[in-house]
Amino acid sequence: MRGILLLLALALFAAPAHAERIVVRNSPGAVVTSAQADADQMAATGRLRHSGRAGCREGIGCGSTPEAALSNCCYWGRYAVREKAVARGRDGRWFAVVRYR
Repeated sequence: MRGILLLLALALFAAPAHAERIVVRNSPGAVVTSAQADADQMAATGRLRHSGRAGCREGIGCGSTPEAALSNCCYWGRYAVREKAVARGRDGRWFAVVRYR
């Protein structure tokens, strides 16, 4: 039973987070990345950074679990979420990006 639960938990964390592409209007030539791409970049470098390219409020955070990383993001719980993603870094920390409406 424990093995099955562990396998289920690993499958949930290994599954890619749903991330939609954000279209920025009135910004010709703007490069827009998904929240997942930005979370992956932060996890790869081990550094928190705002992309500033999404044209909306953006929160970033890190923590020892995906939930902790999300709850450490700027504005968490204040605005409606438009897009969110988490990625695990080499050191085991989780990095999160949340974009708000």
